[in-house]
Amino acid sequence: MKTLKVSIVTPDGPVYESNVEMVSTKAHSGELGILPGHIPMVAPLQIAAVRLQKDNRQELVAISGGFIEVRPDQVTILAQSAEKAENIDVHRAIEAKKRAESYLQAKRDDLDFKRAEFALKRAMNRISVSENRY
Repeated sequence: MKTLKVSIVTPDGPVYESNVEMVSTKAHSGELGILPGHIPMVAPLQIAAVRLQKDNRQELVAISGGFIEVRPDQVTILAQSAEKAENIDVHRAIEAKKRAESYLQAKRDDLDFKRAEFALKRAMNRISVSENRY
């Protein structure tokens, strides 16, 4: 079966590199499914899971936005942050979710709601990926 070389990179360095059969993730324009031979493209990504189909199993990586570059035989994801499912500290993600929810419920004028919303989305994504709920 044909494969794609996939690289997921953050400012801290590479997080994932392997050959896979299919890549799925969410761009701002909608869900993307990428197979070998896909047309070249570049798209901004949402906070979401990257689902990687390899050897009849699925691997998950939580990303917090970024960009995807697709070529017929290679996919590169430049993410602000990324974590493989098995590397996620679930306890830390749950605590971050609770903090973000409490900030959003406080409804103070000085609160940066966009930052709190971003933190909540990121924490929920990490929790979902760690529990393989995608």
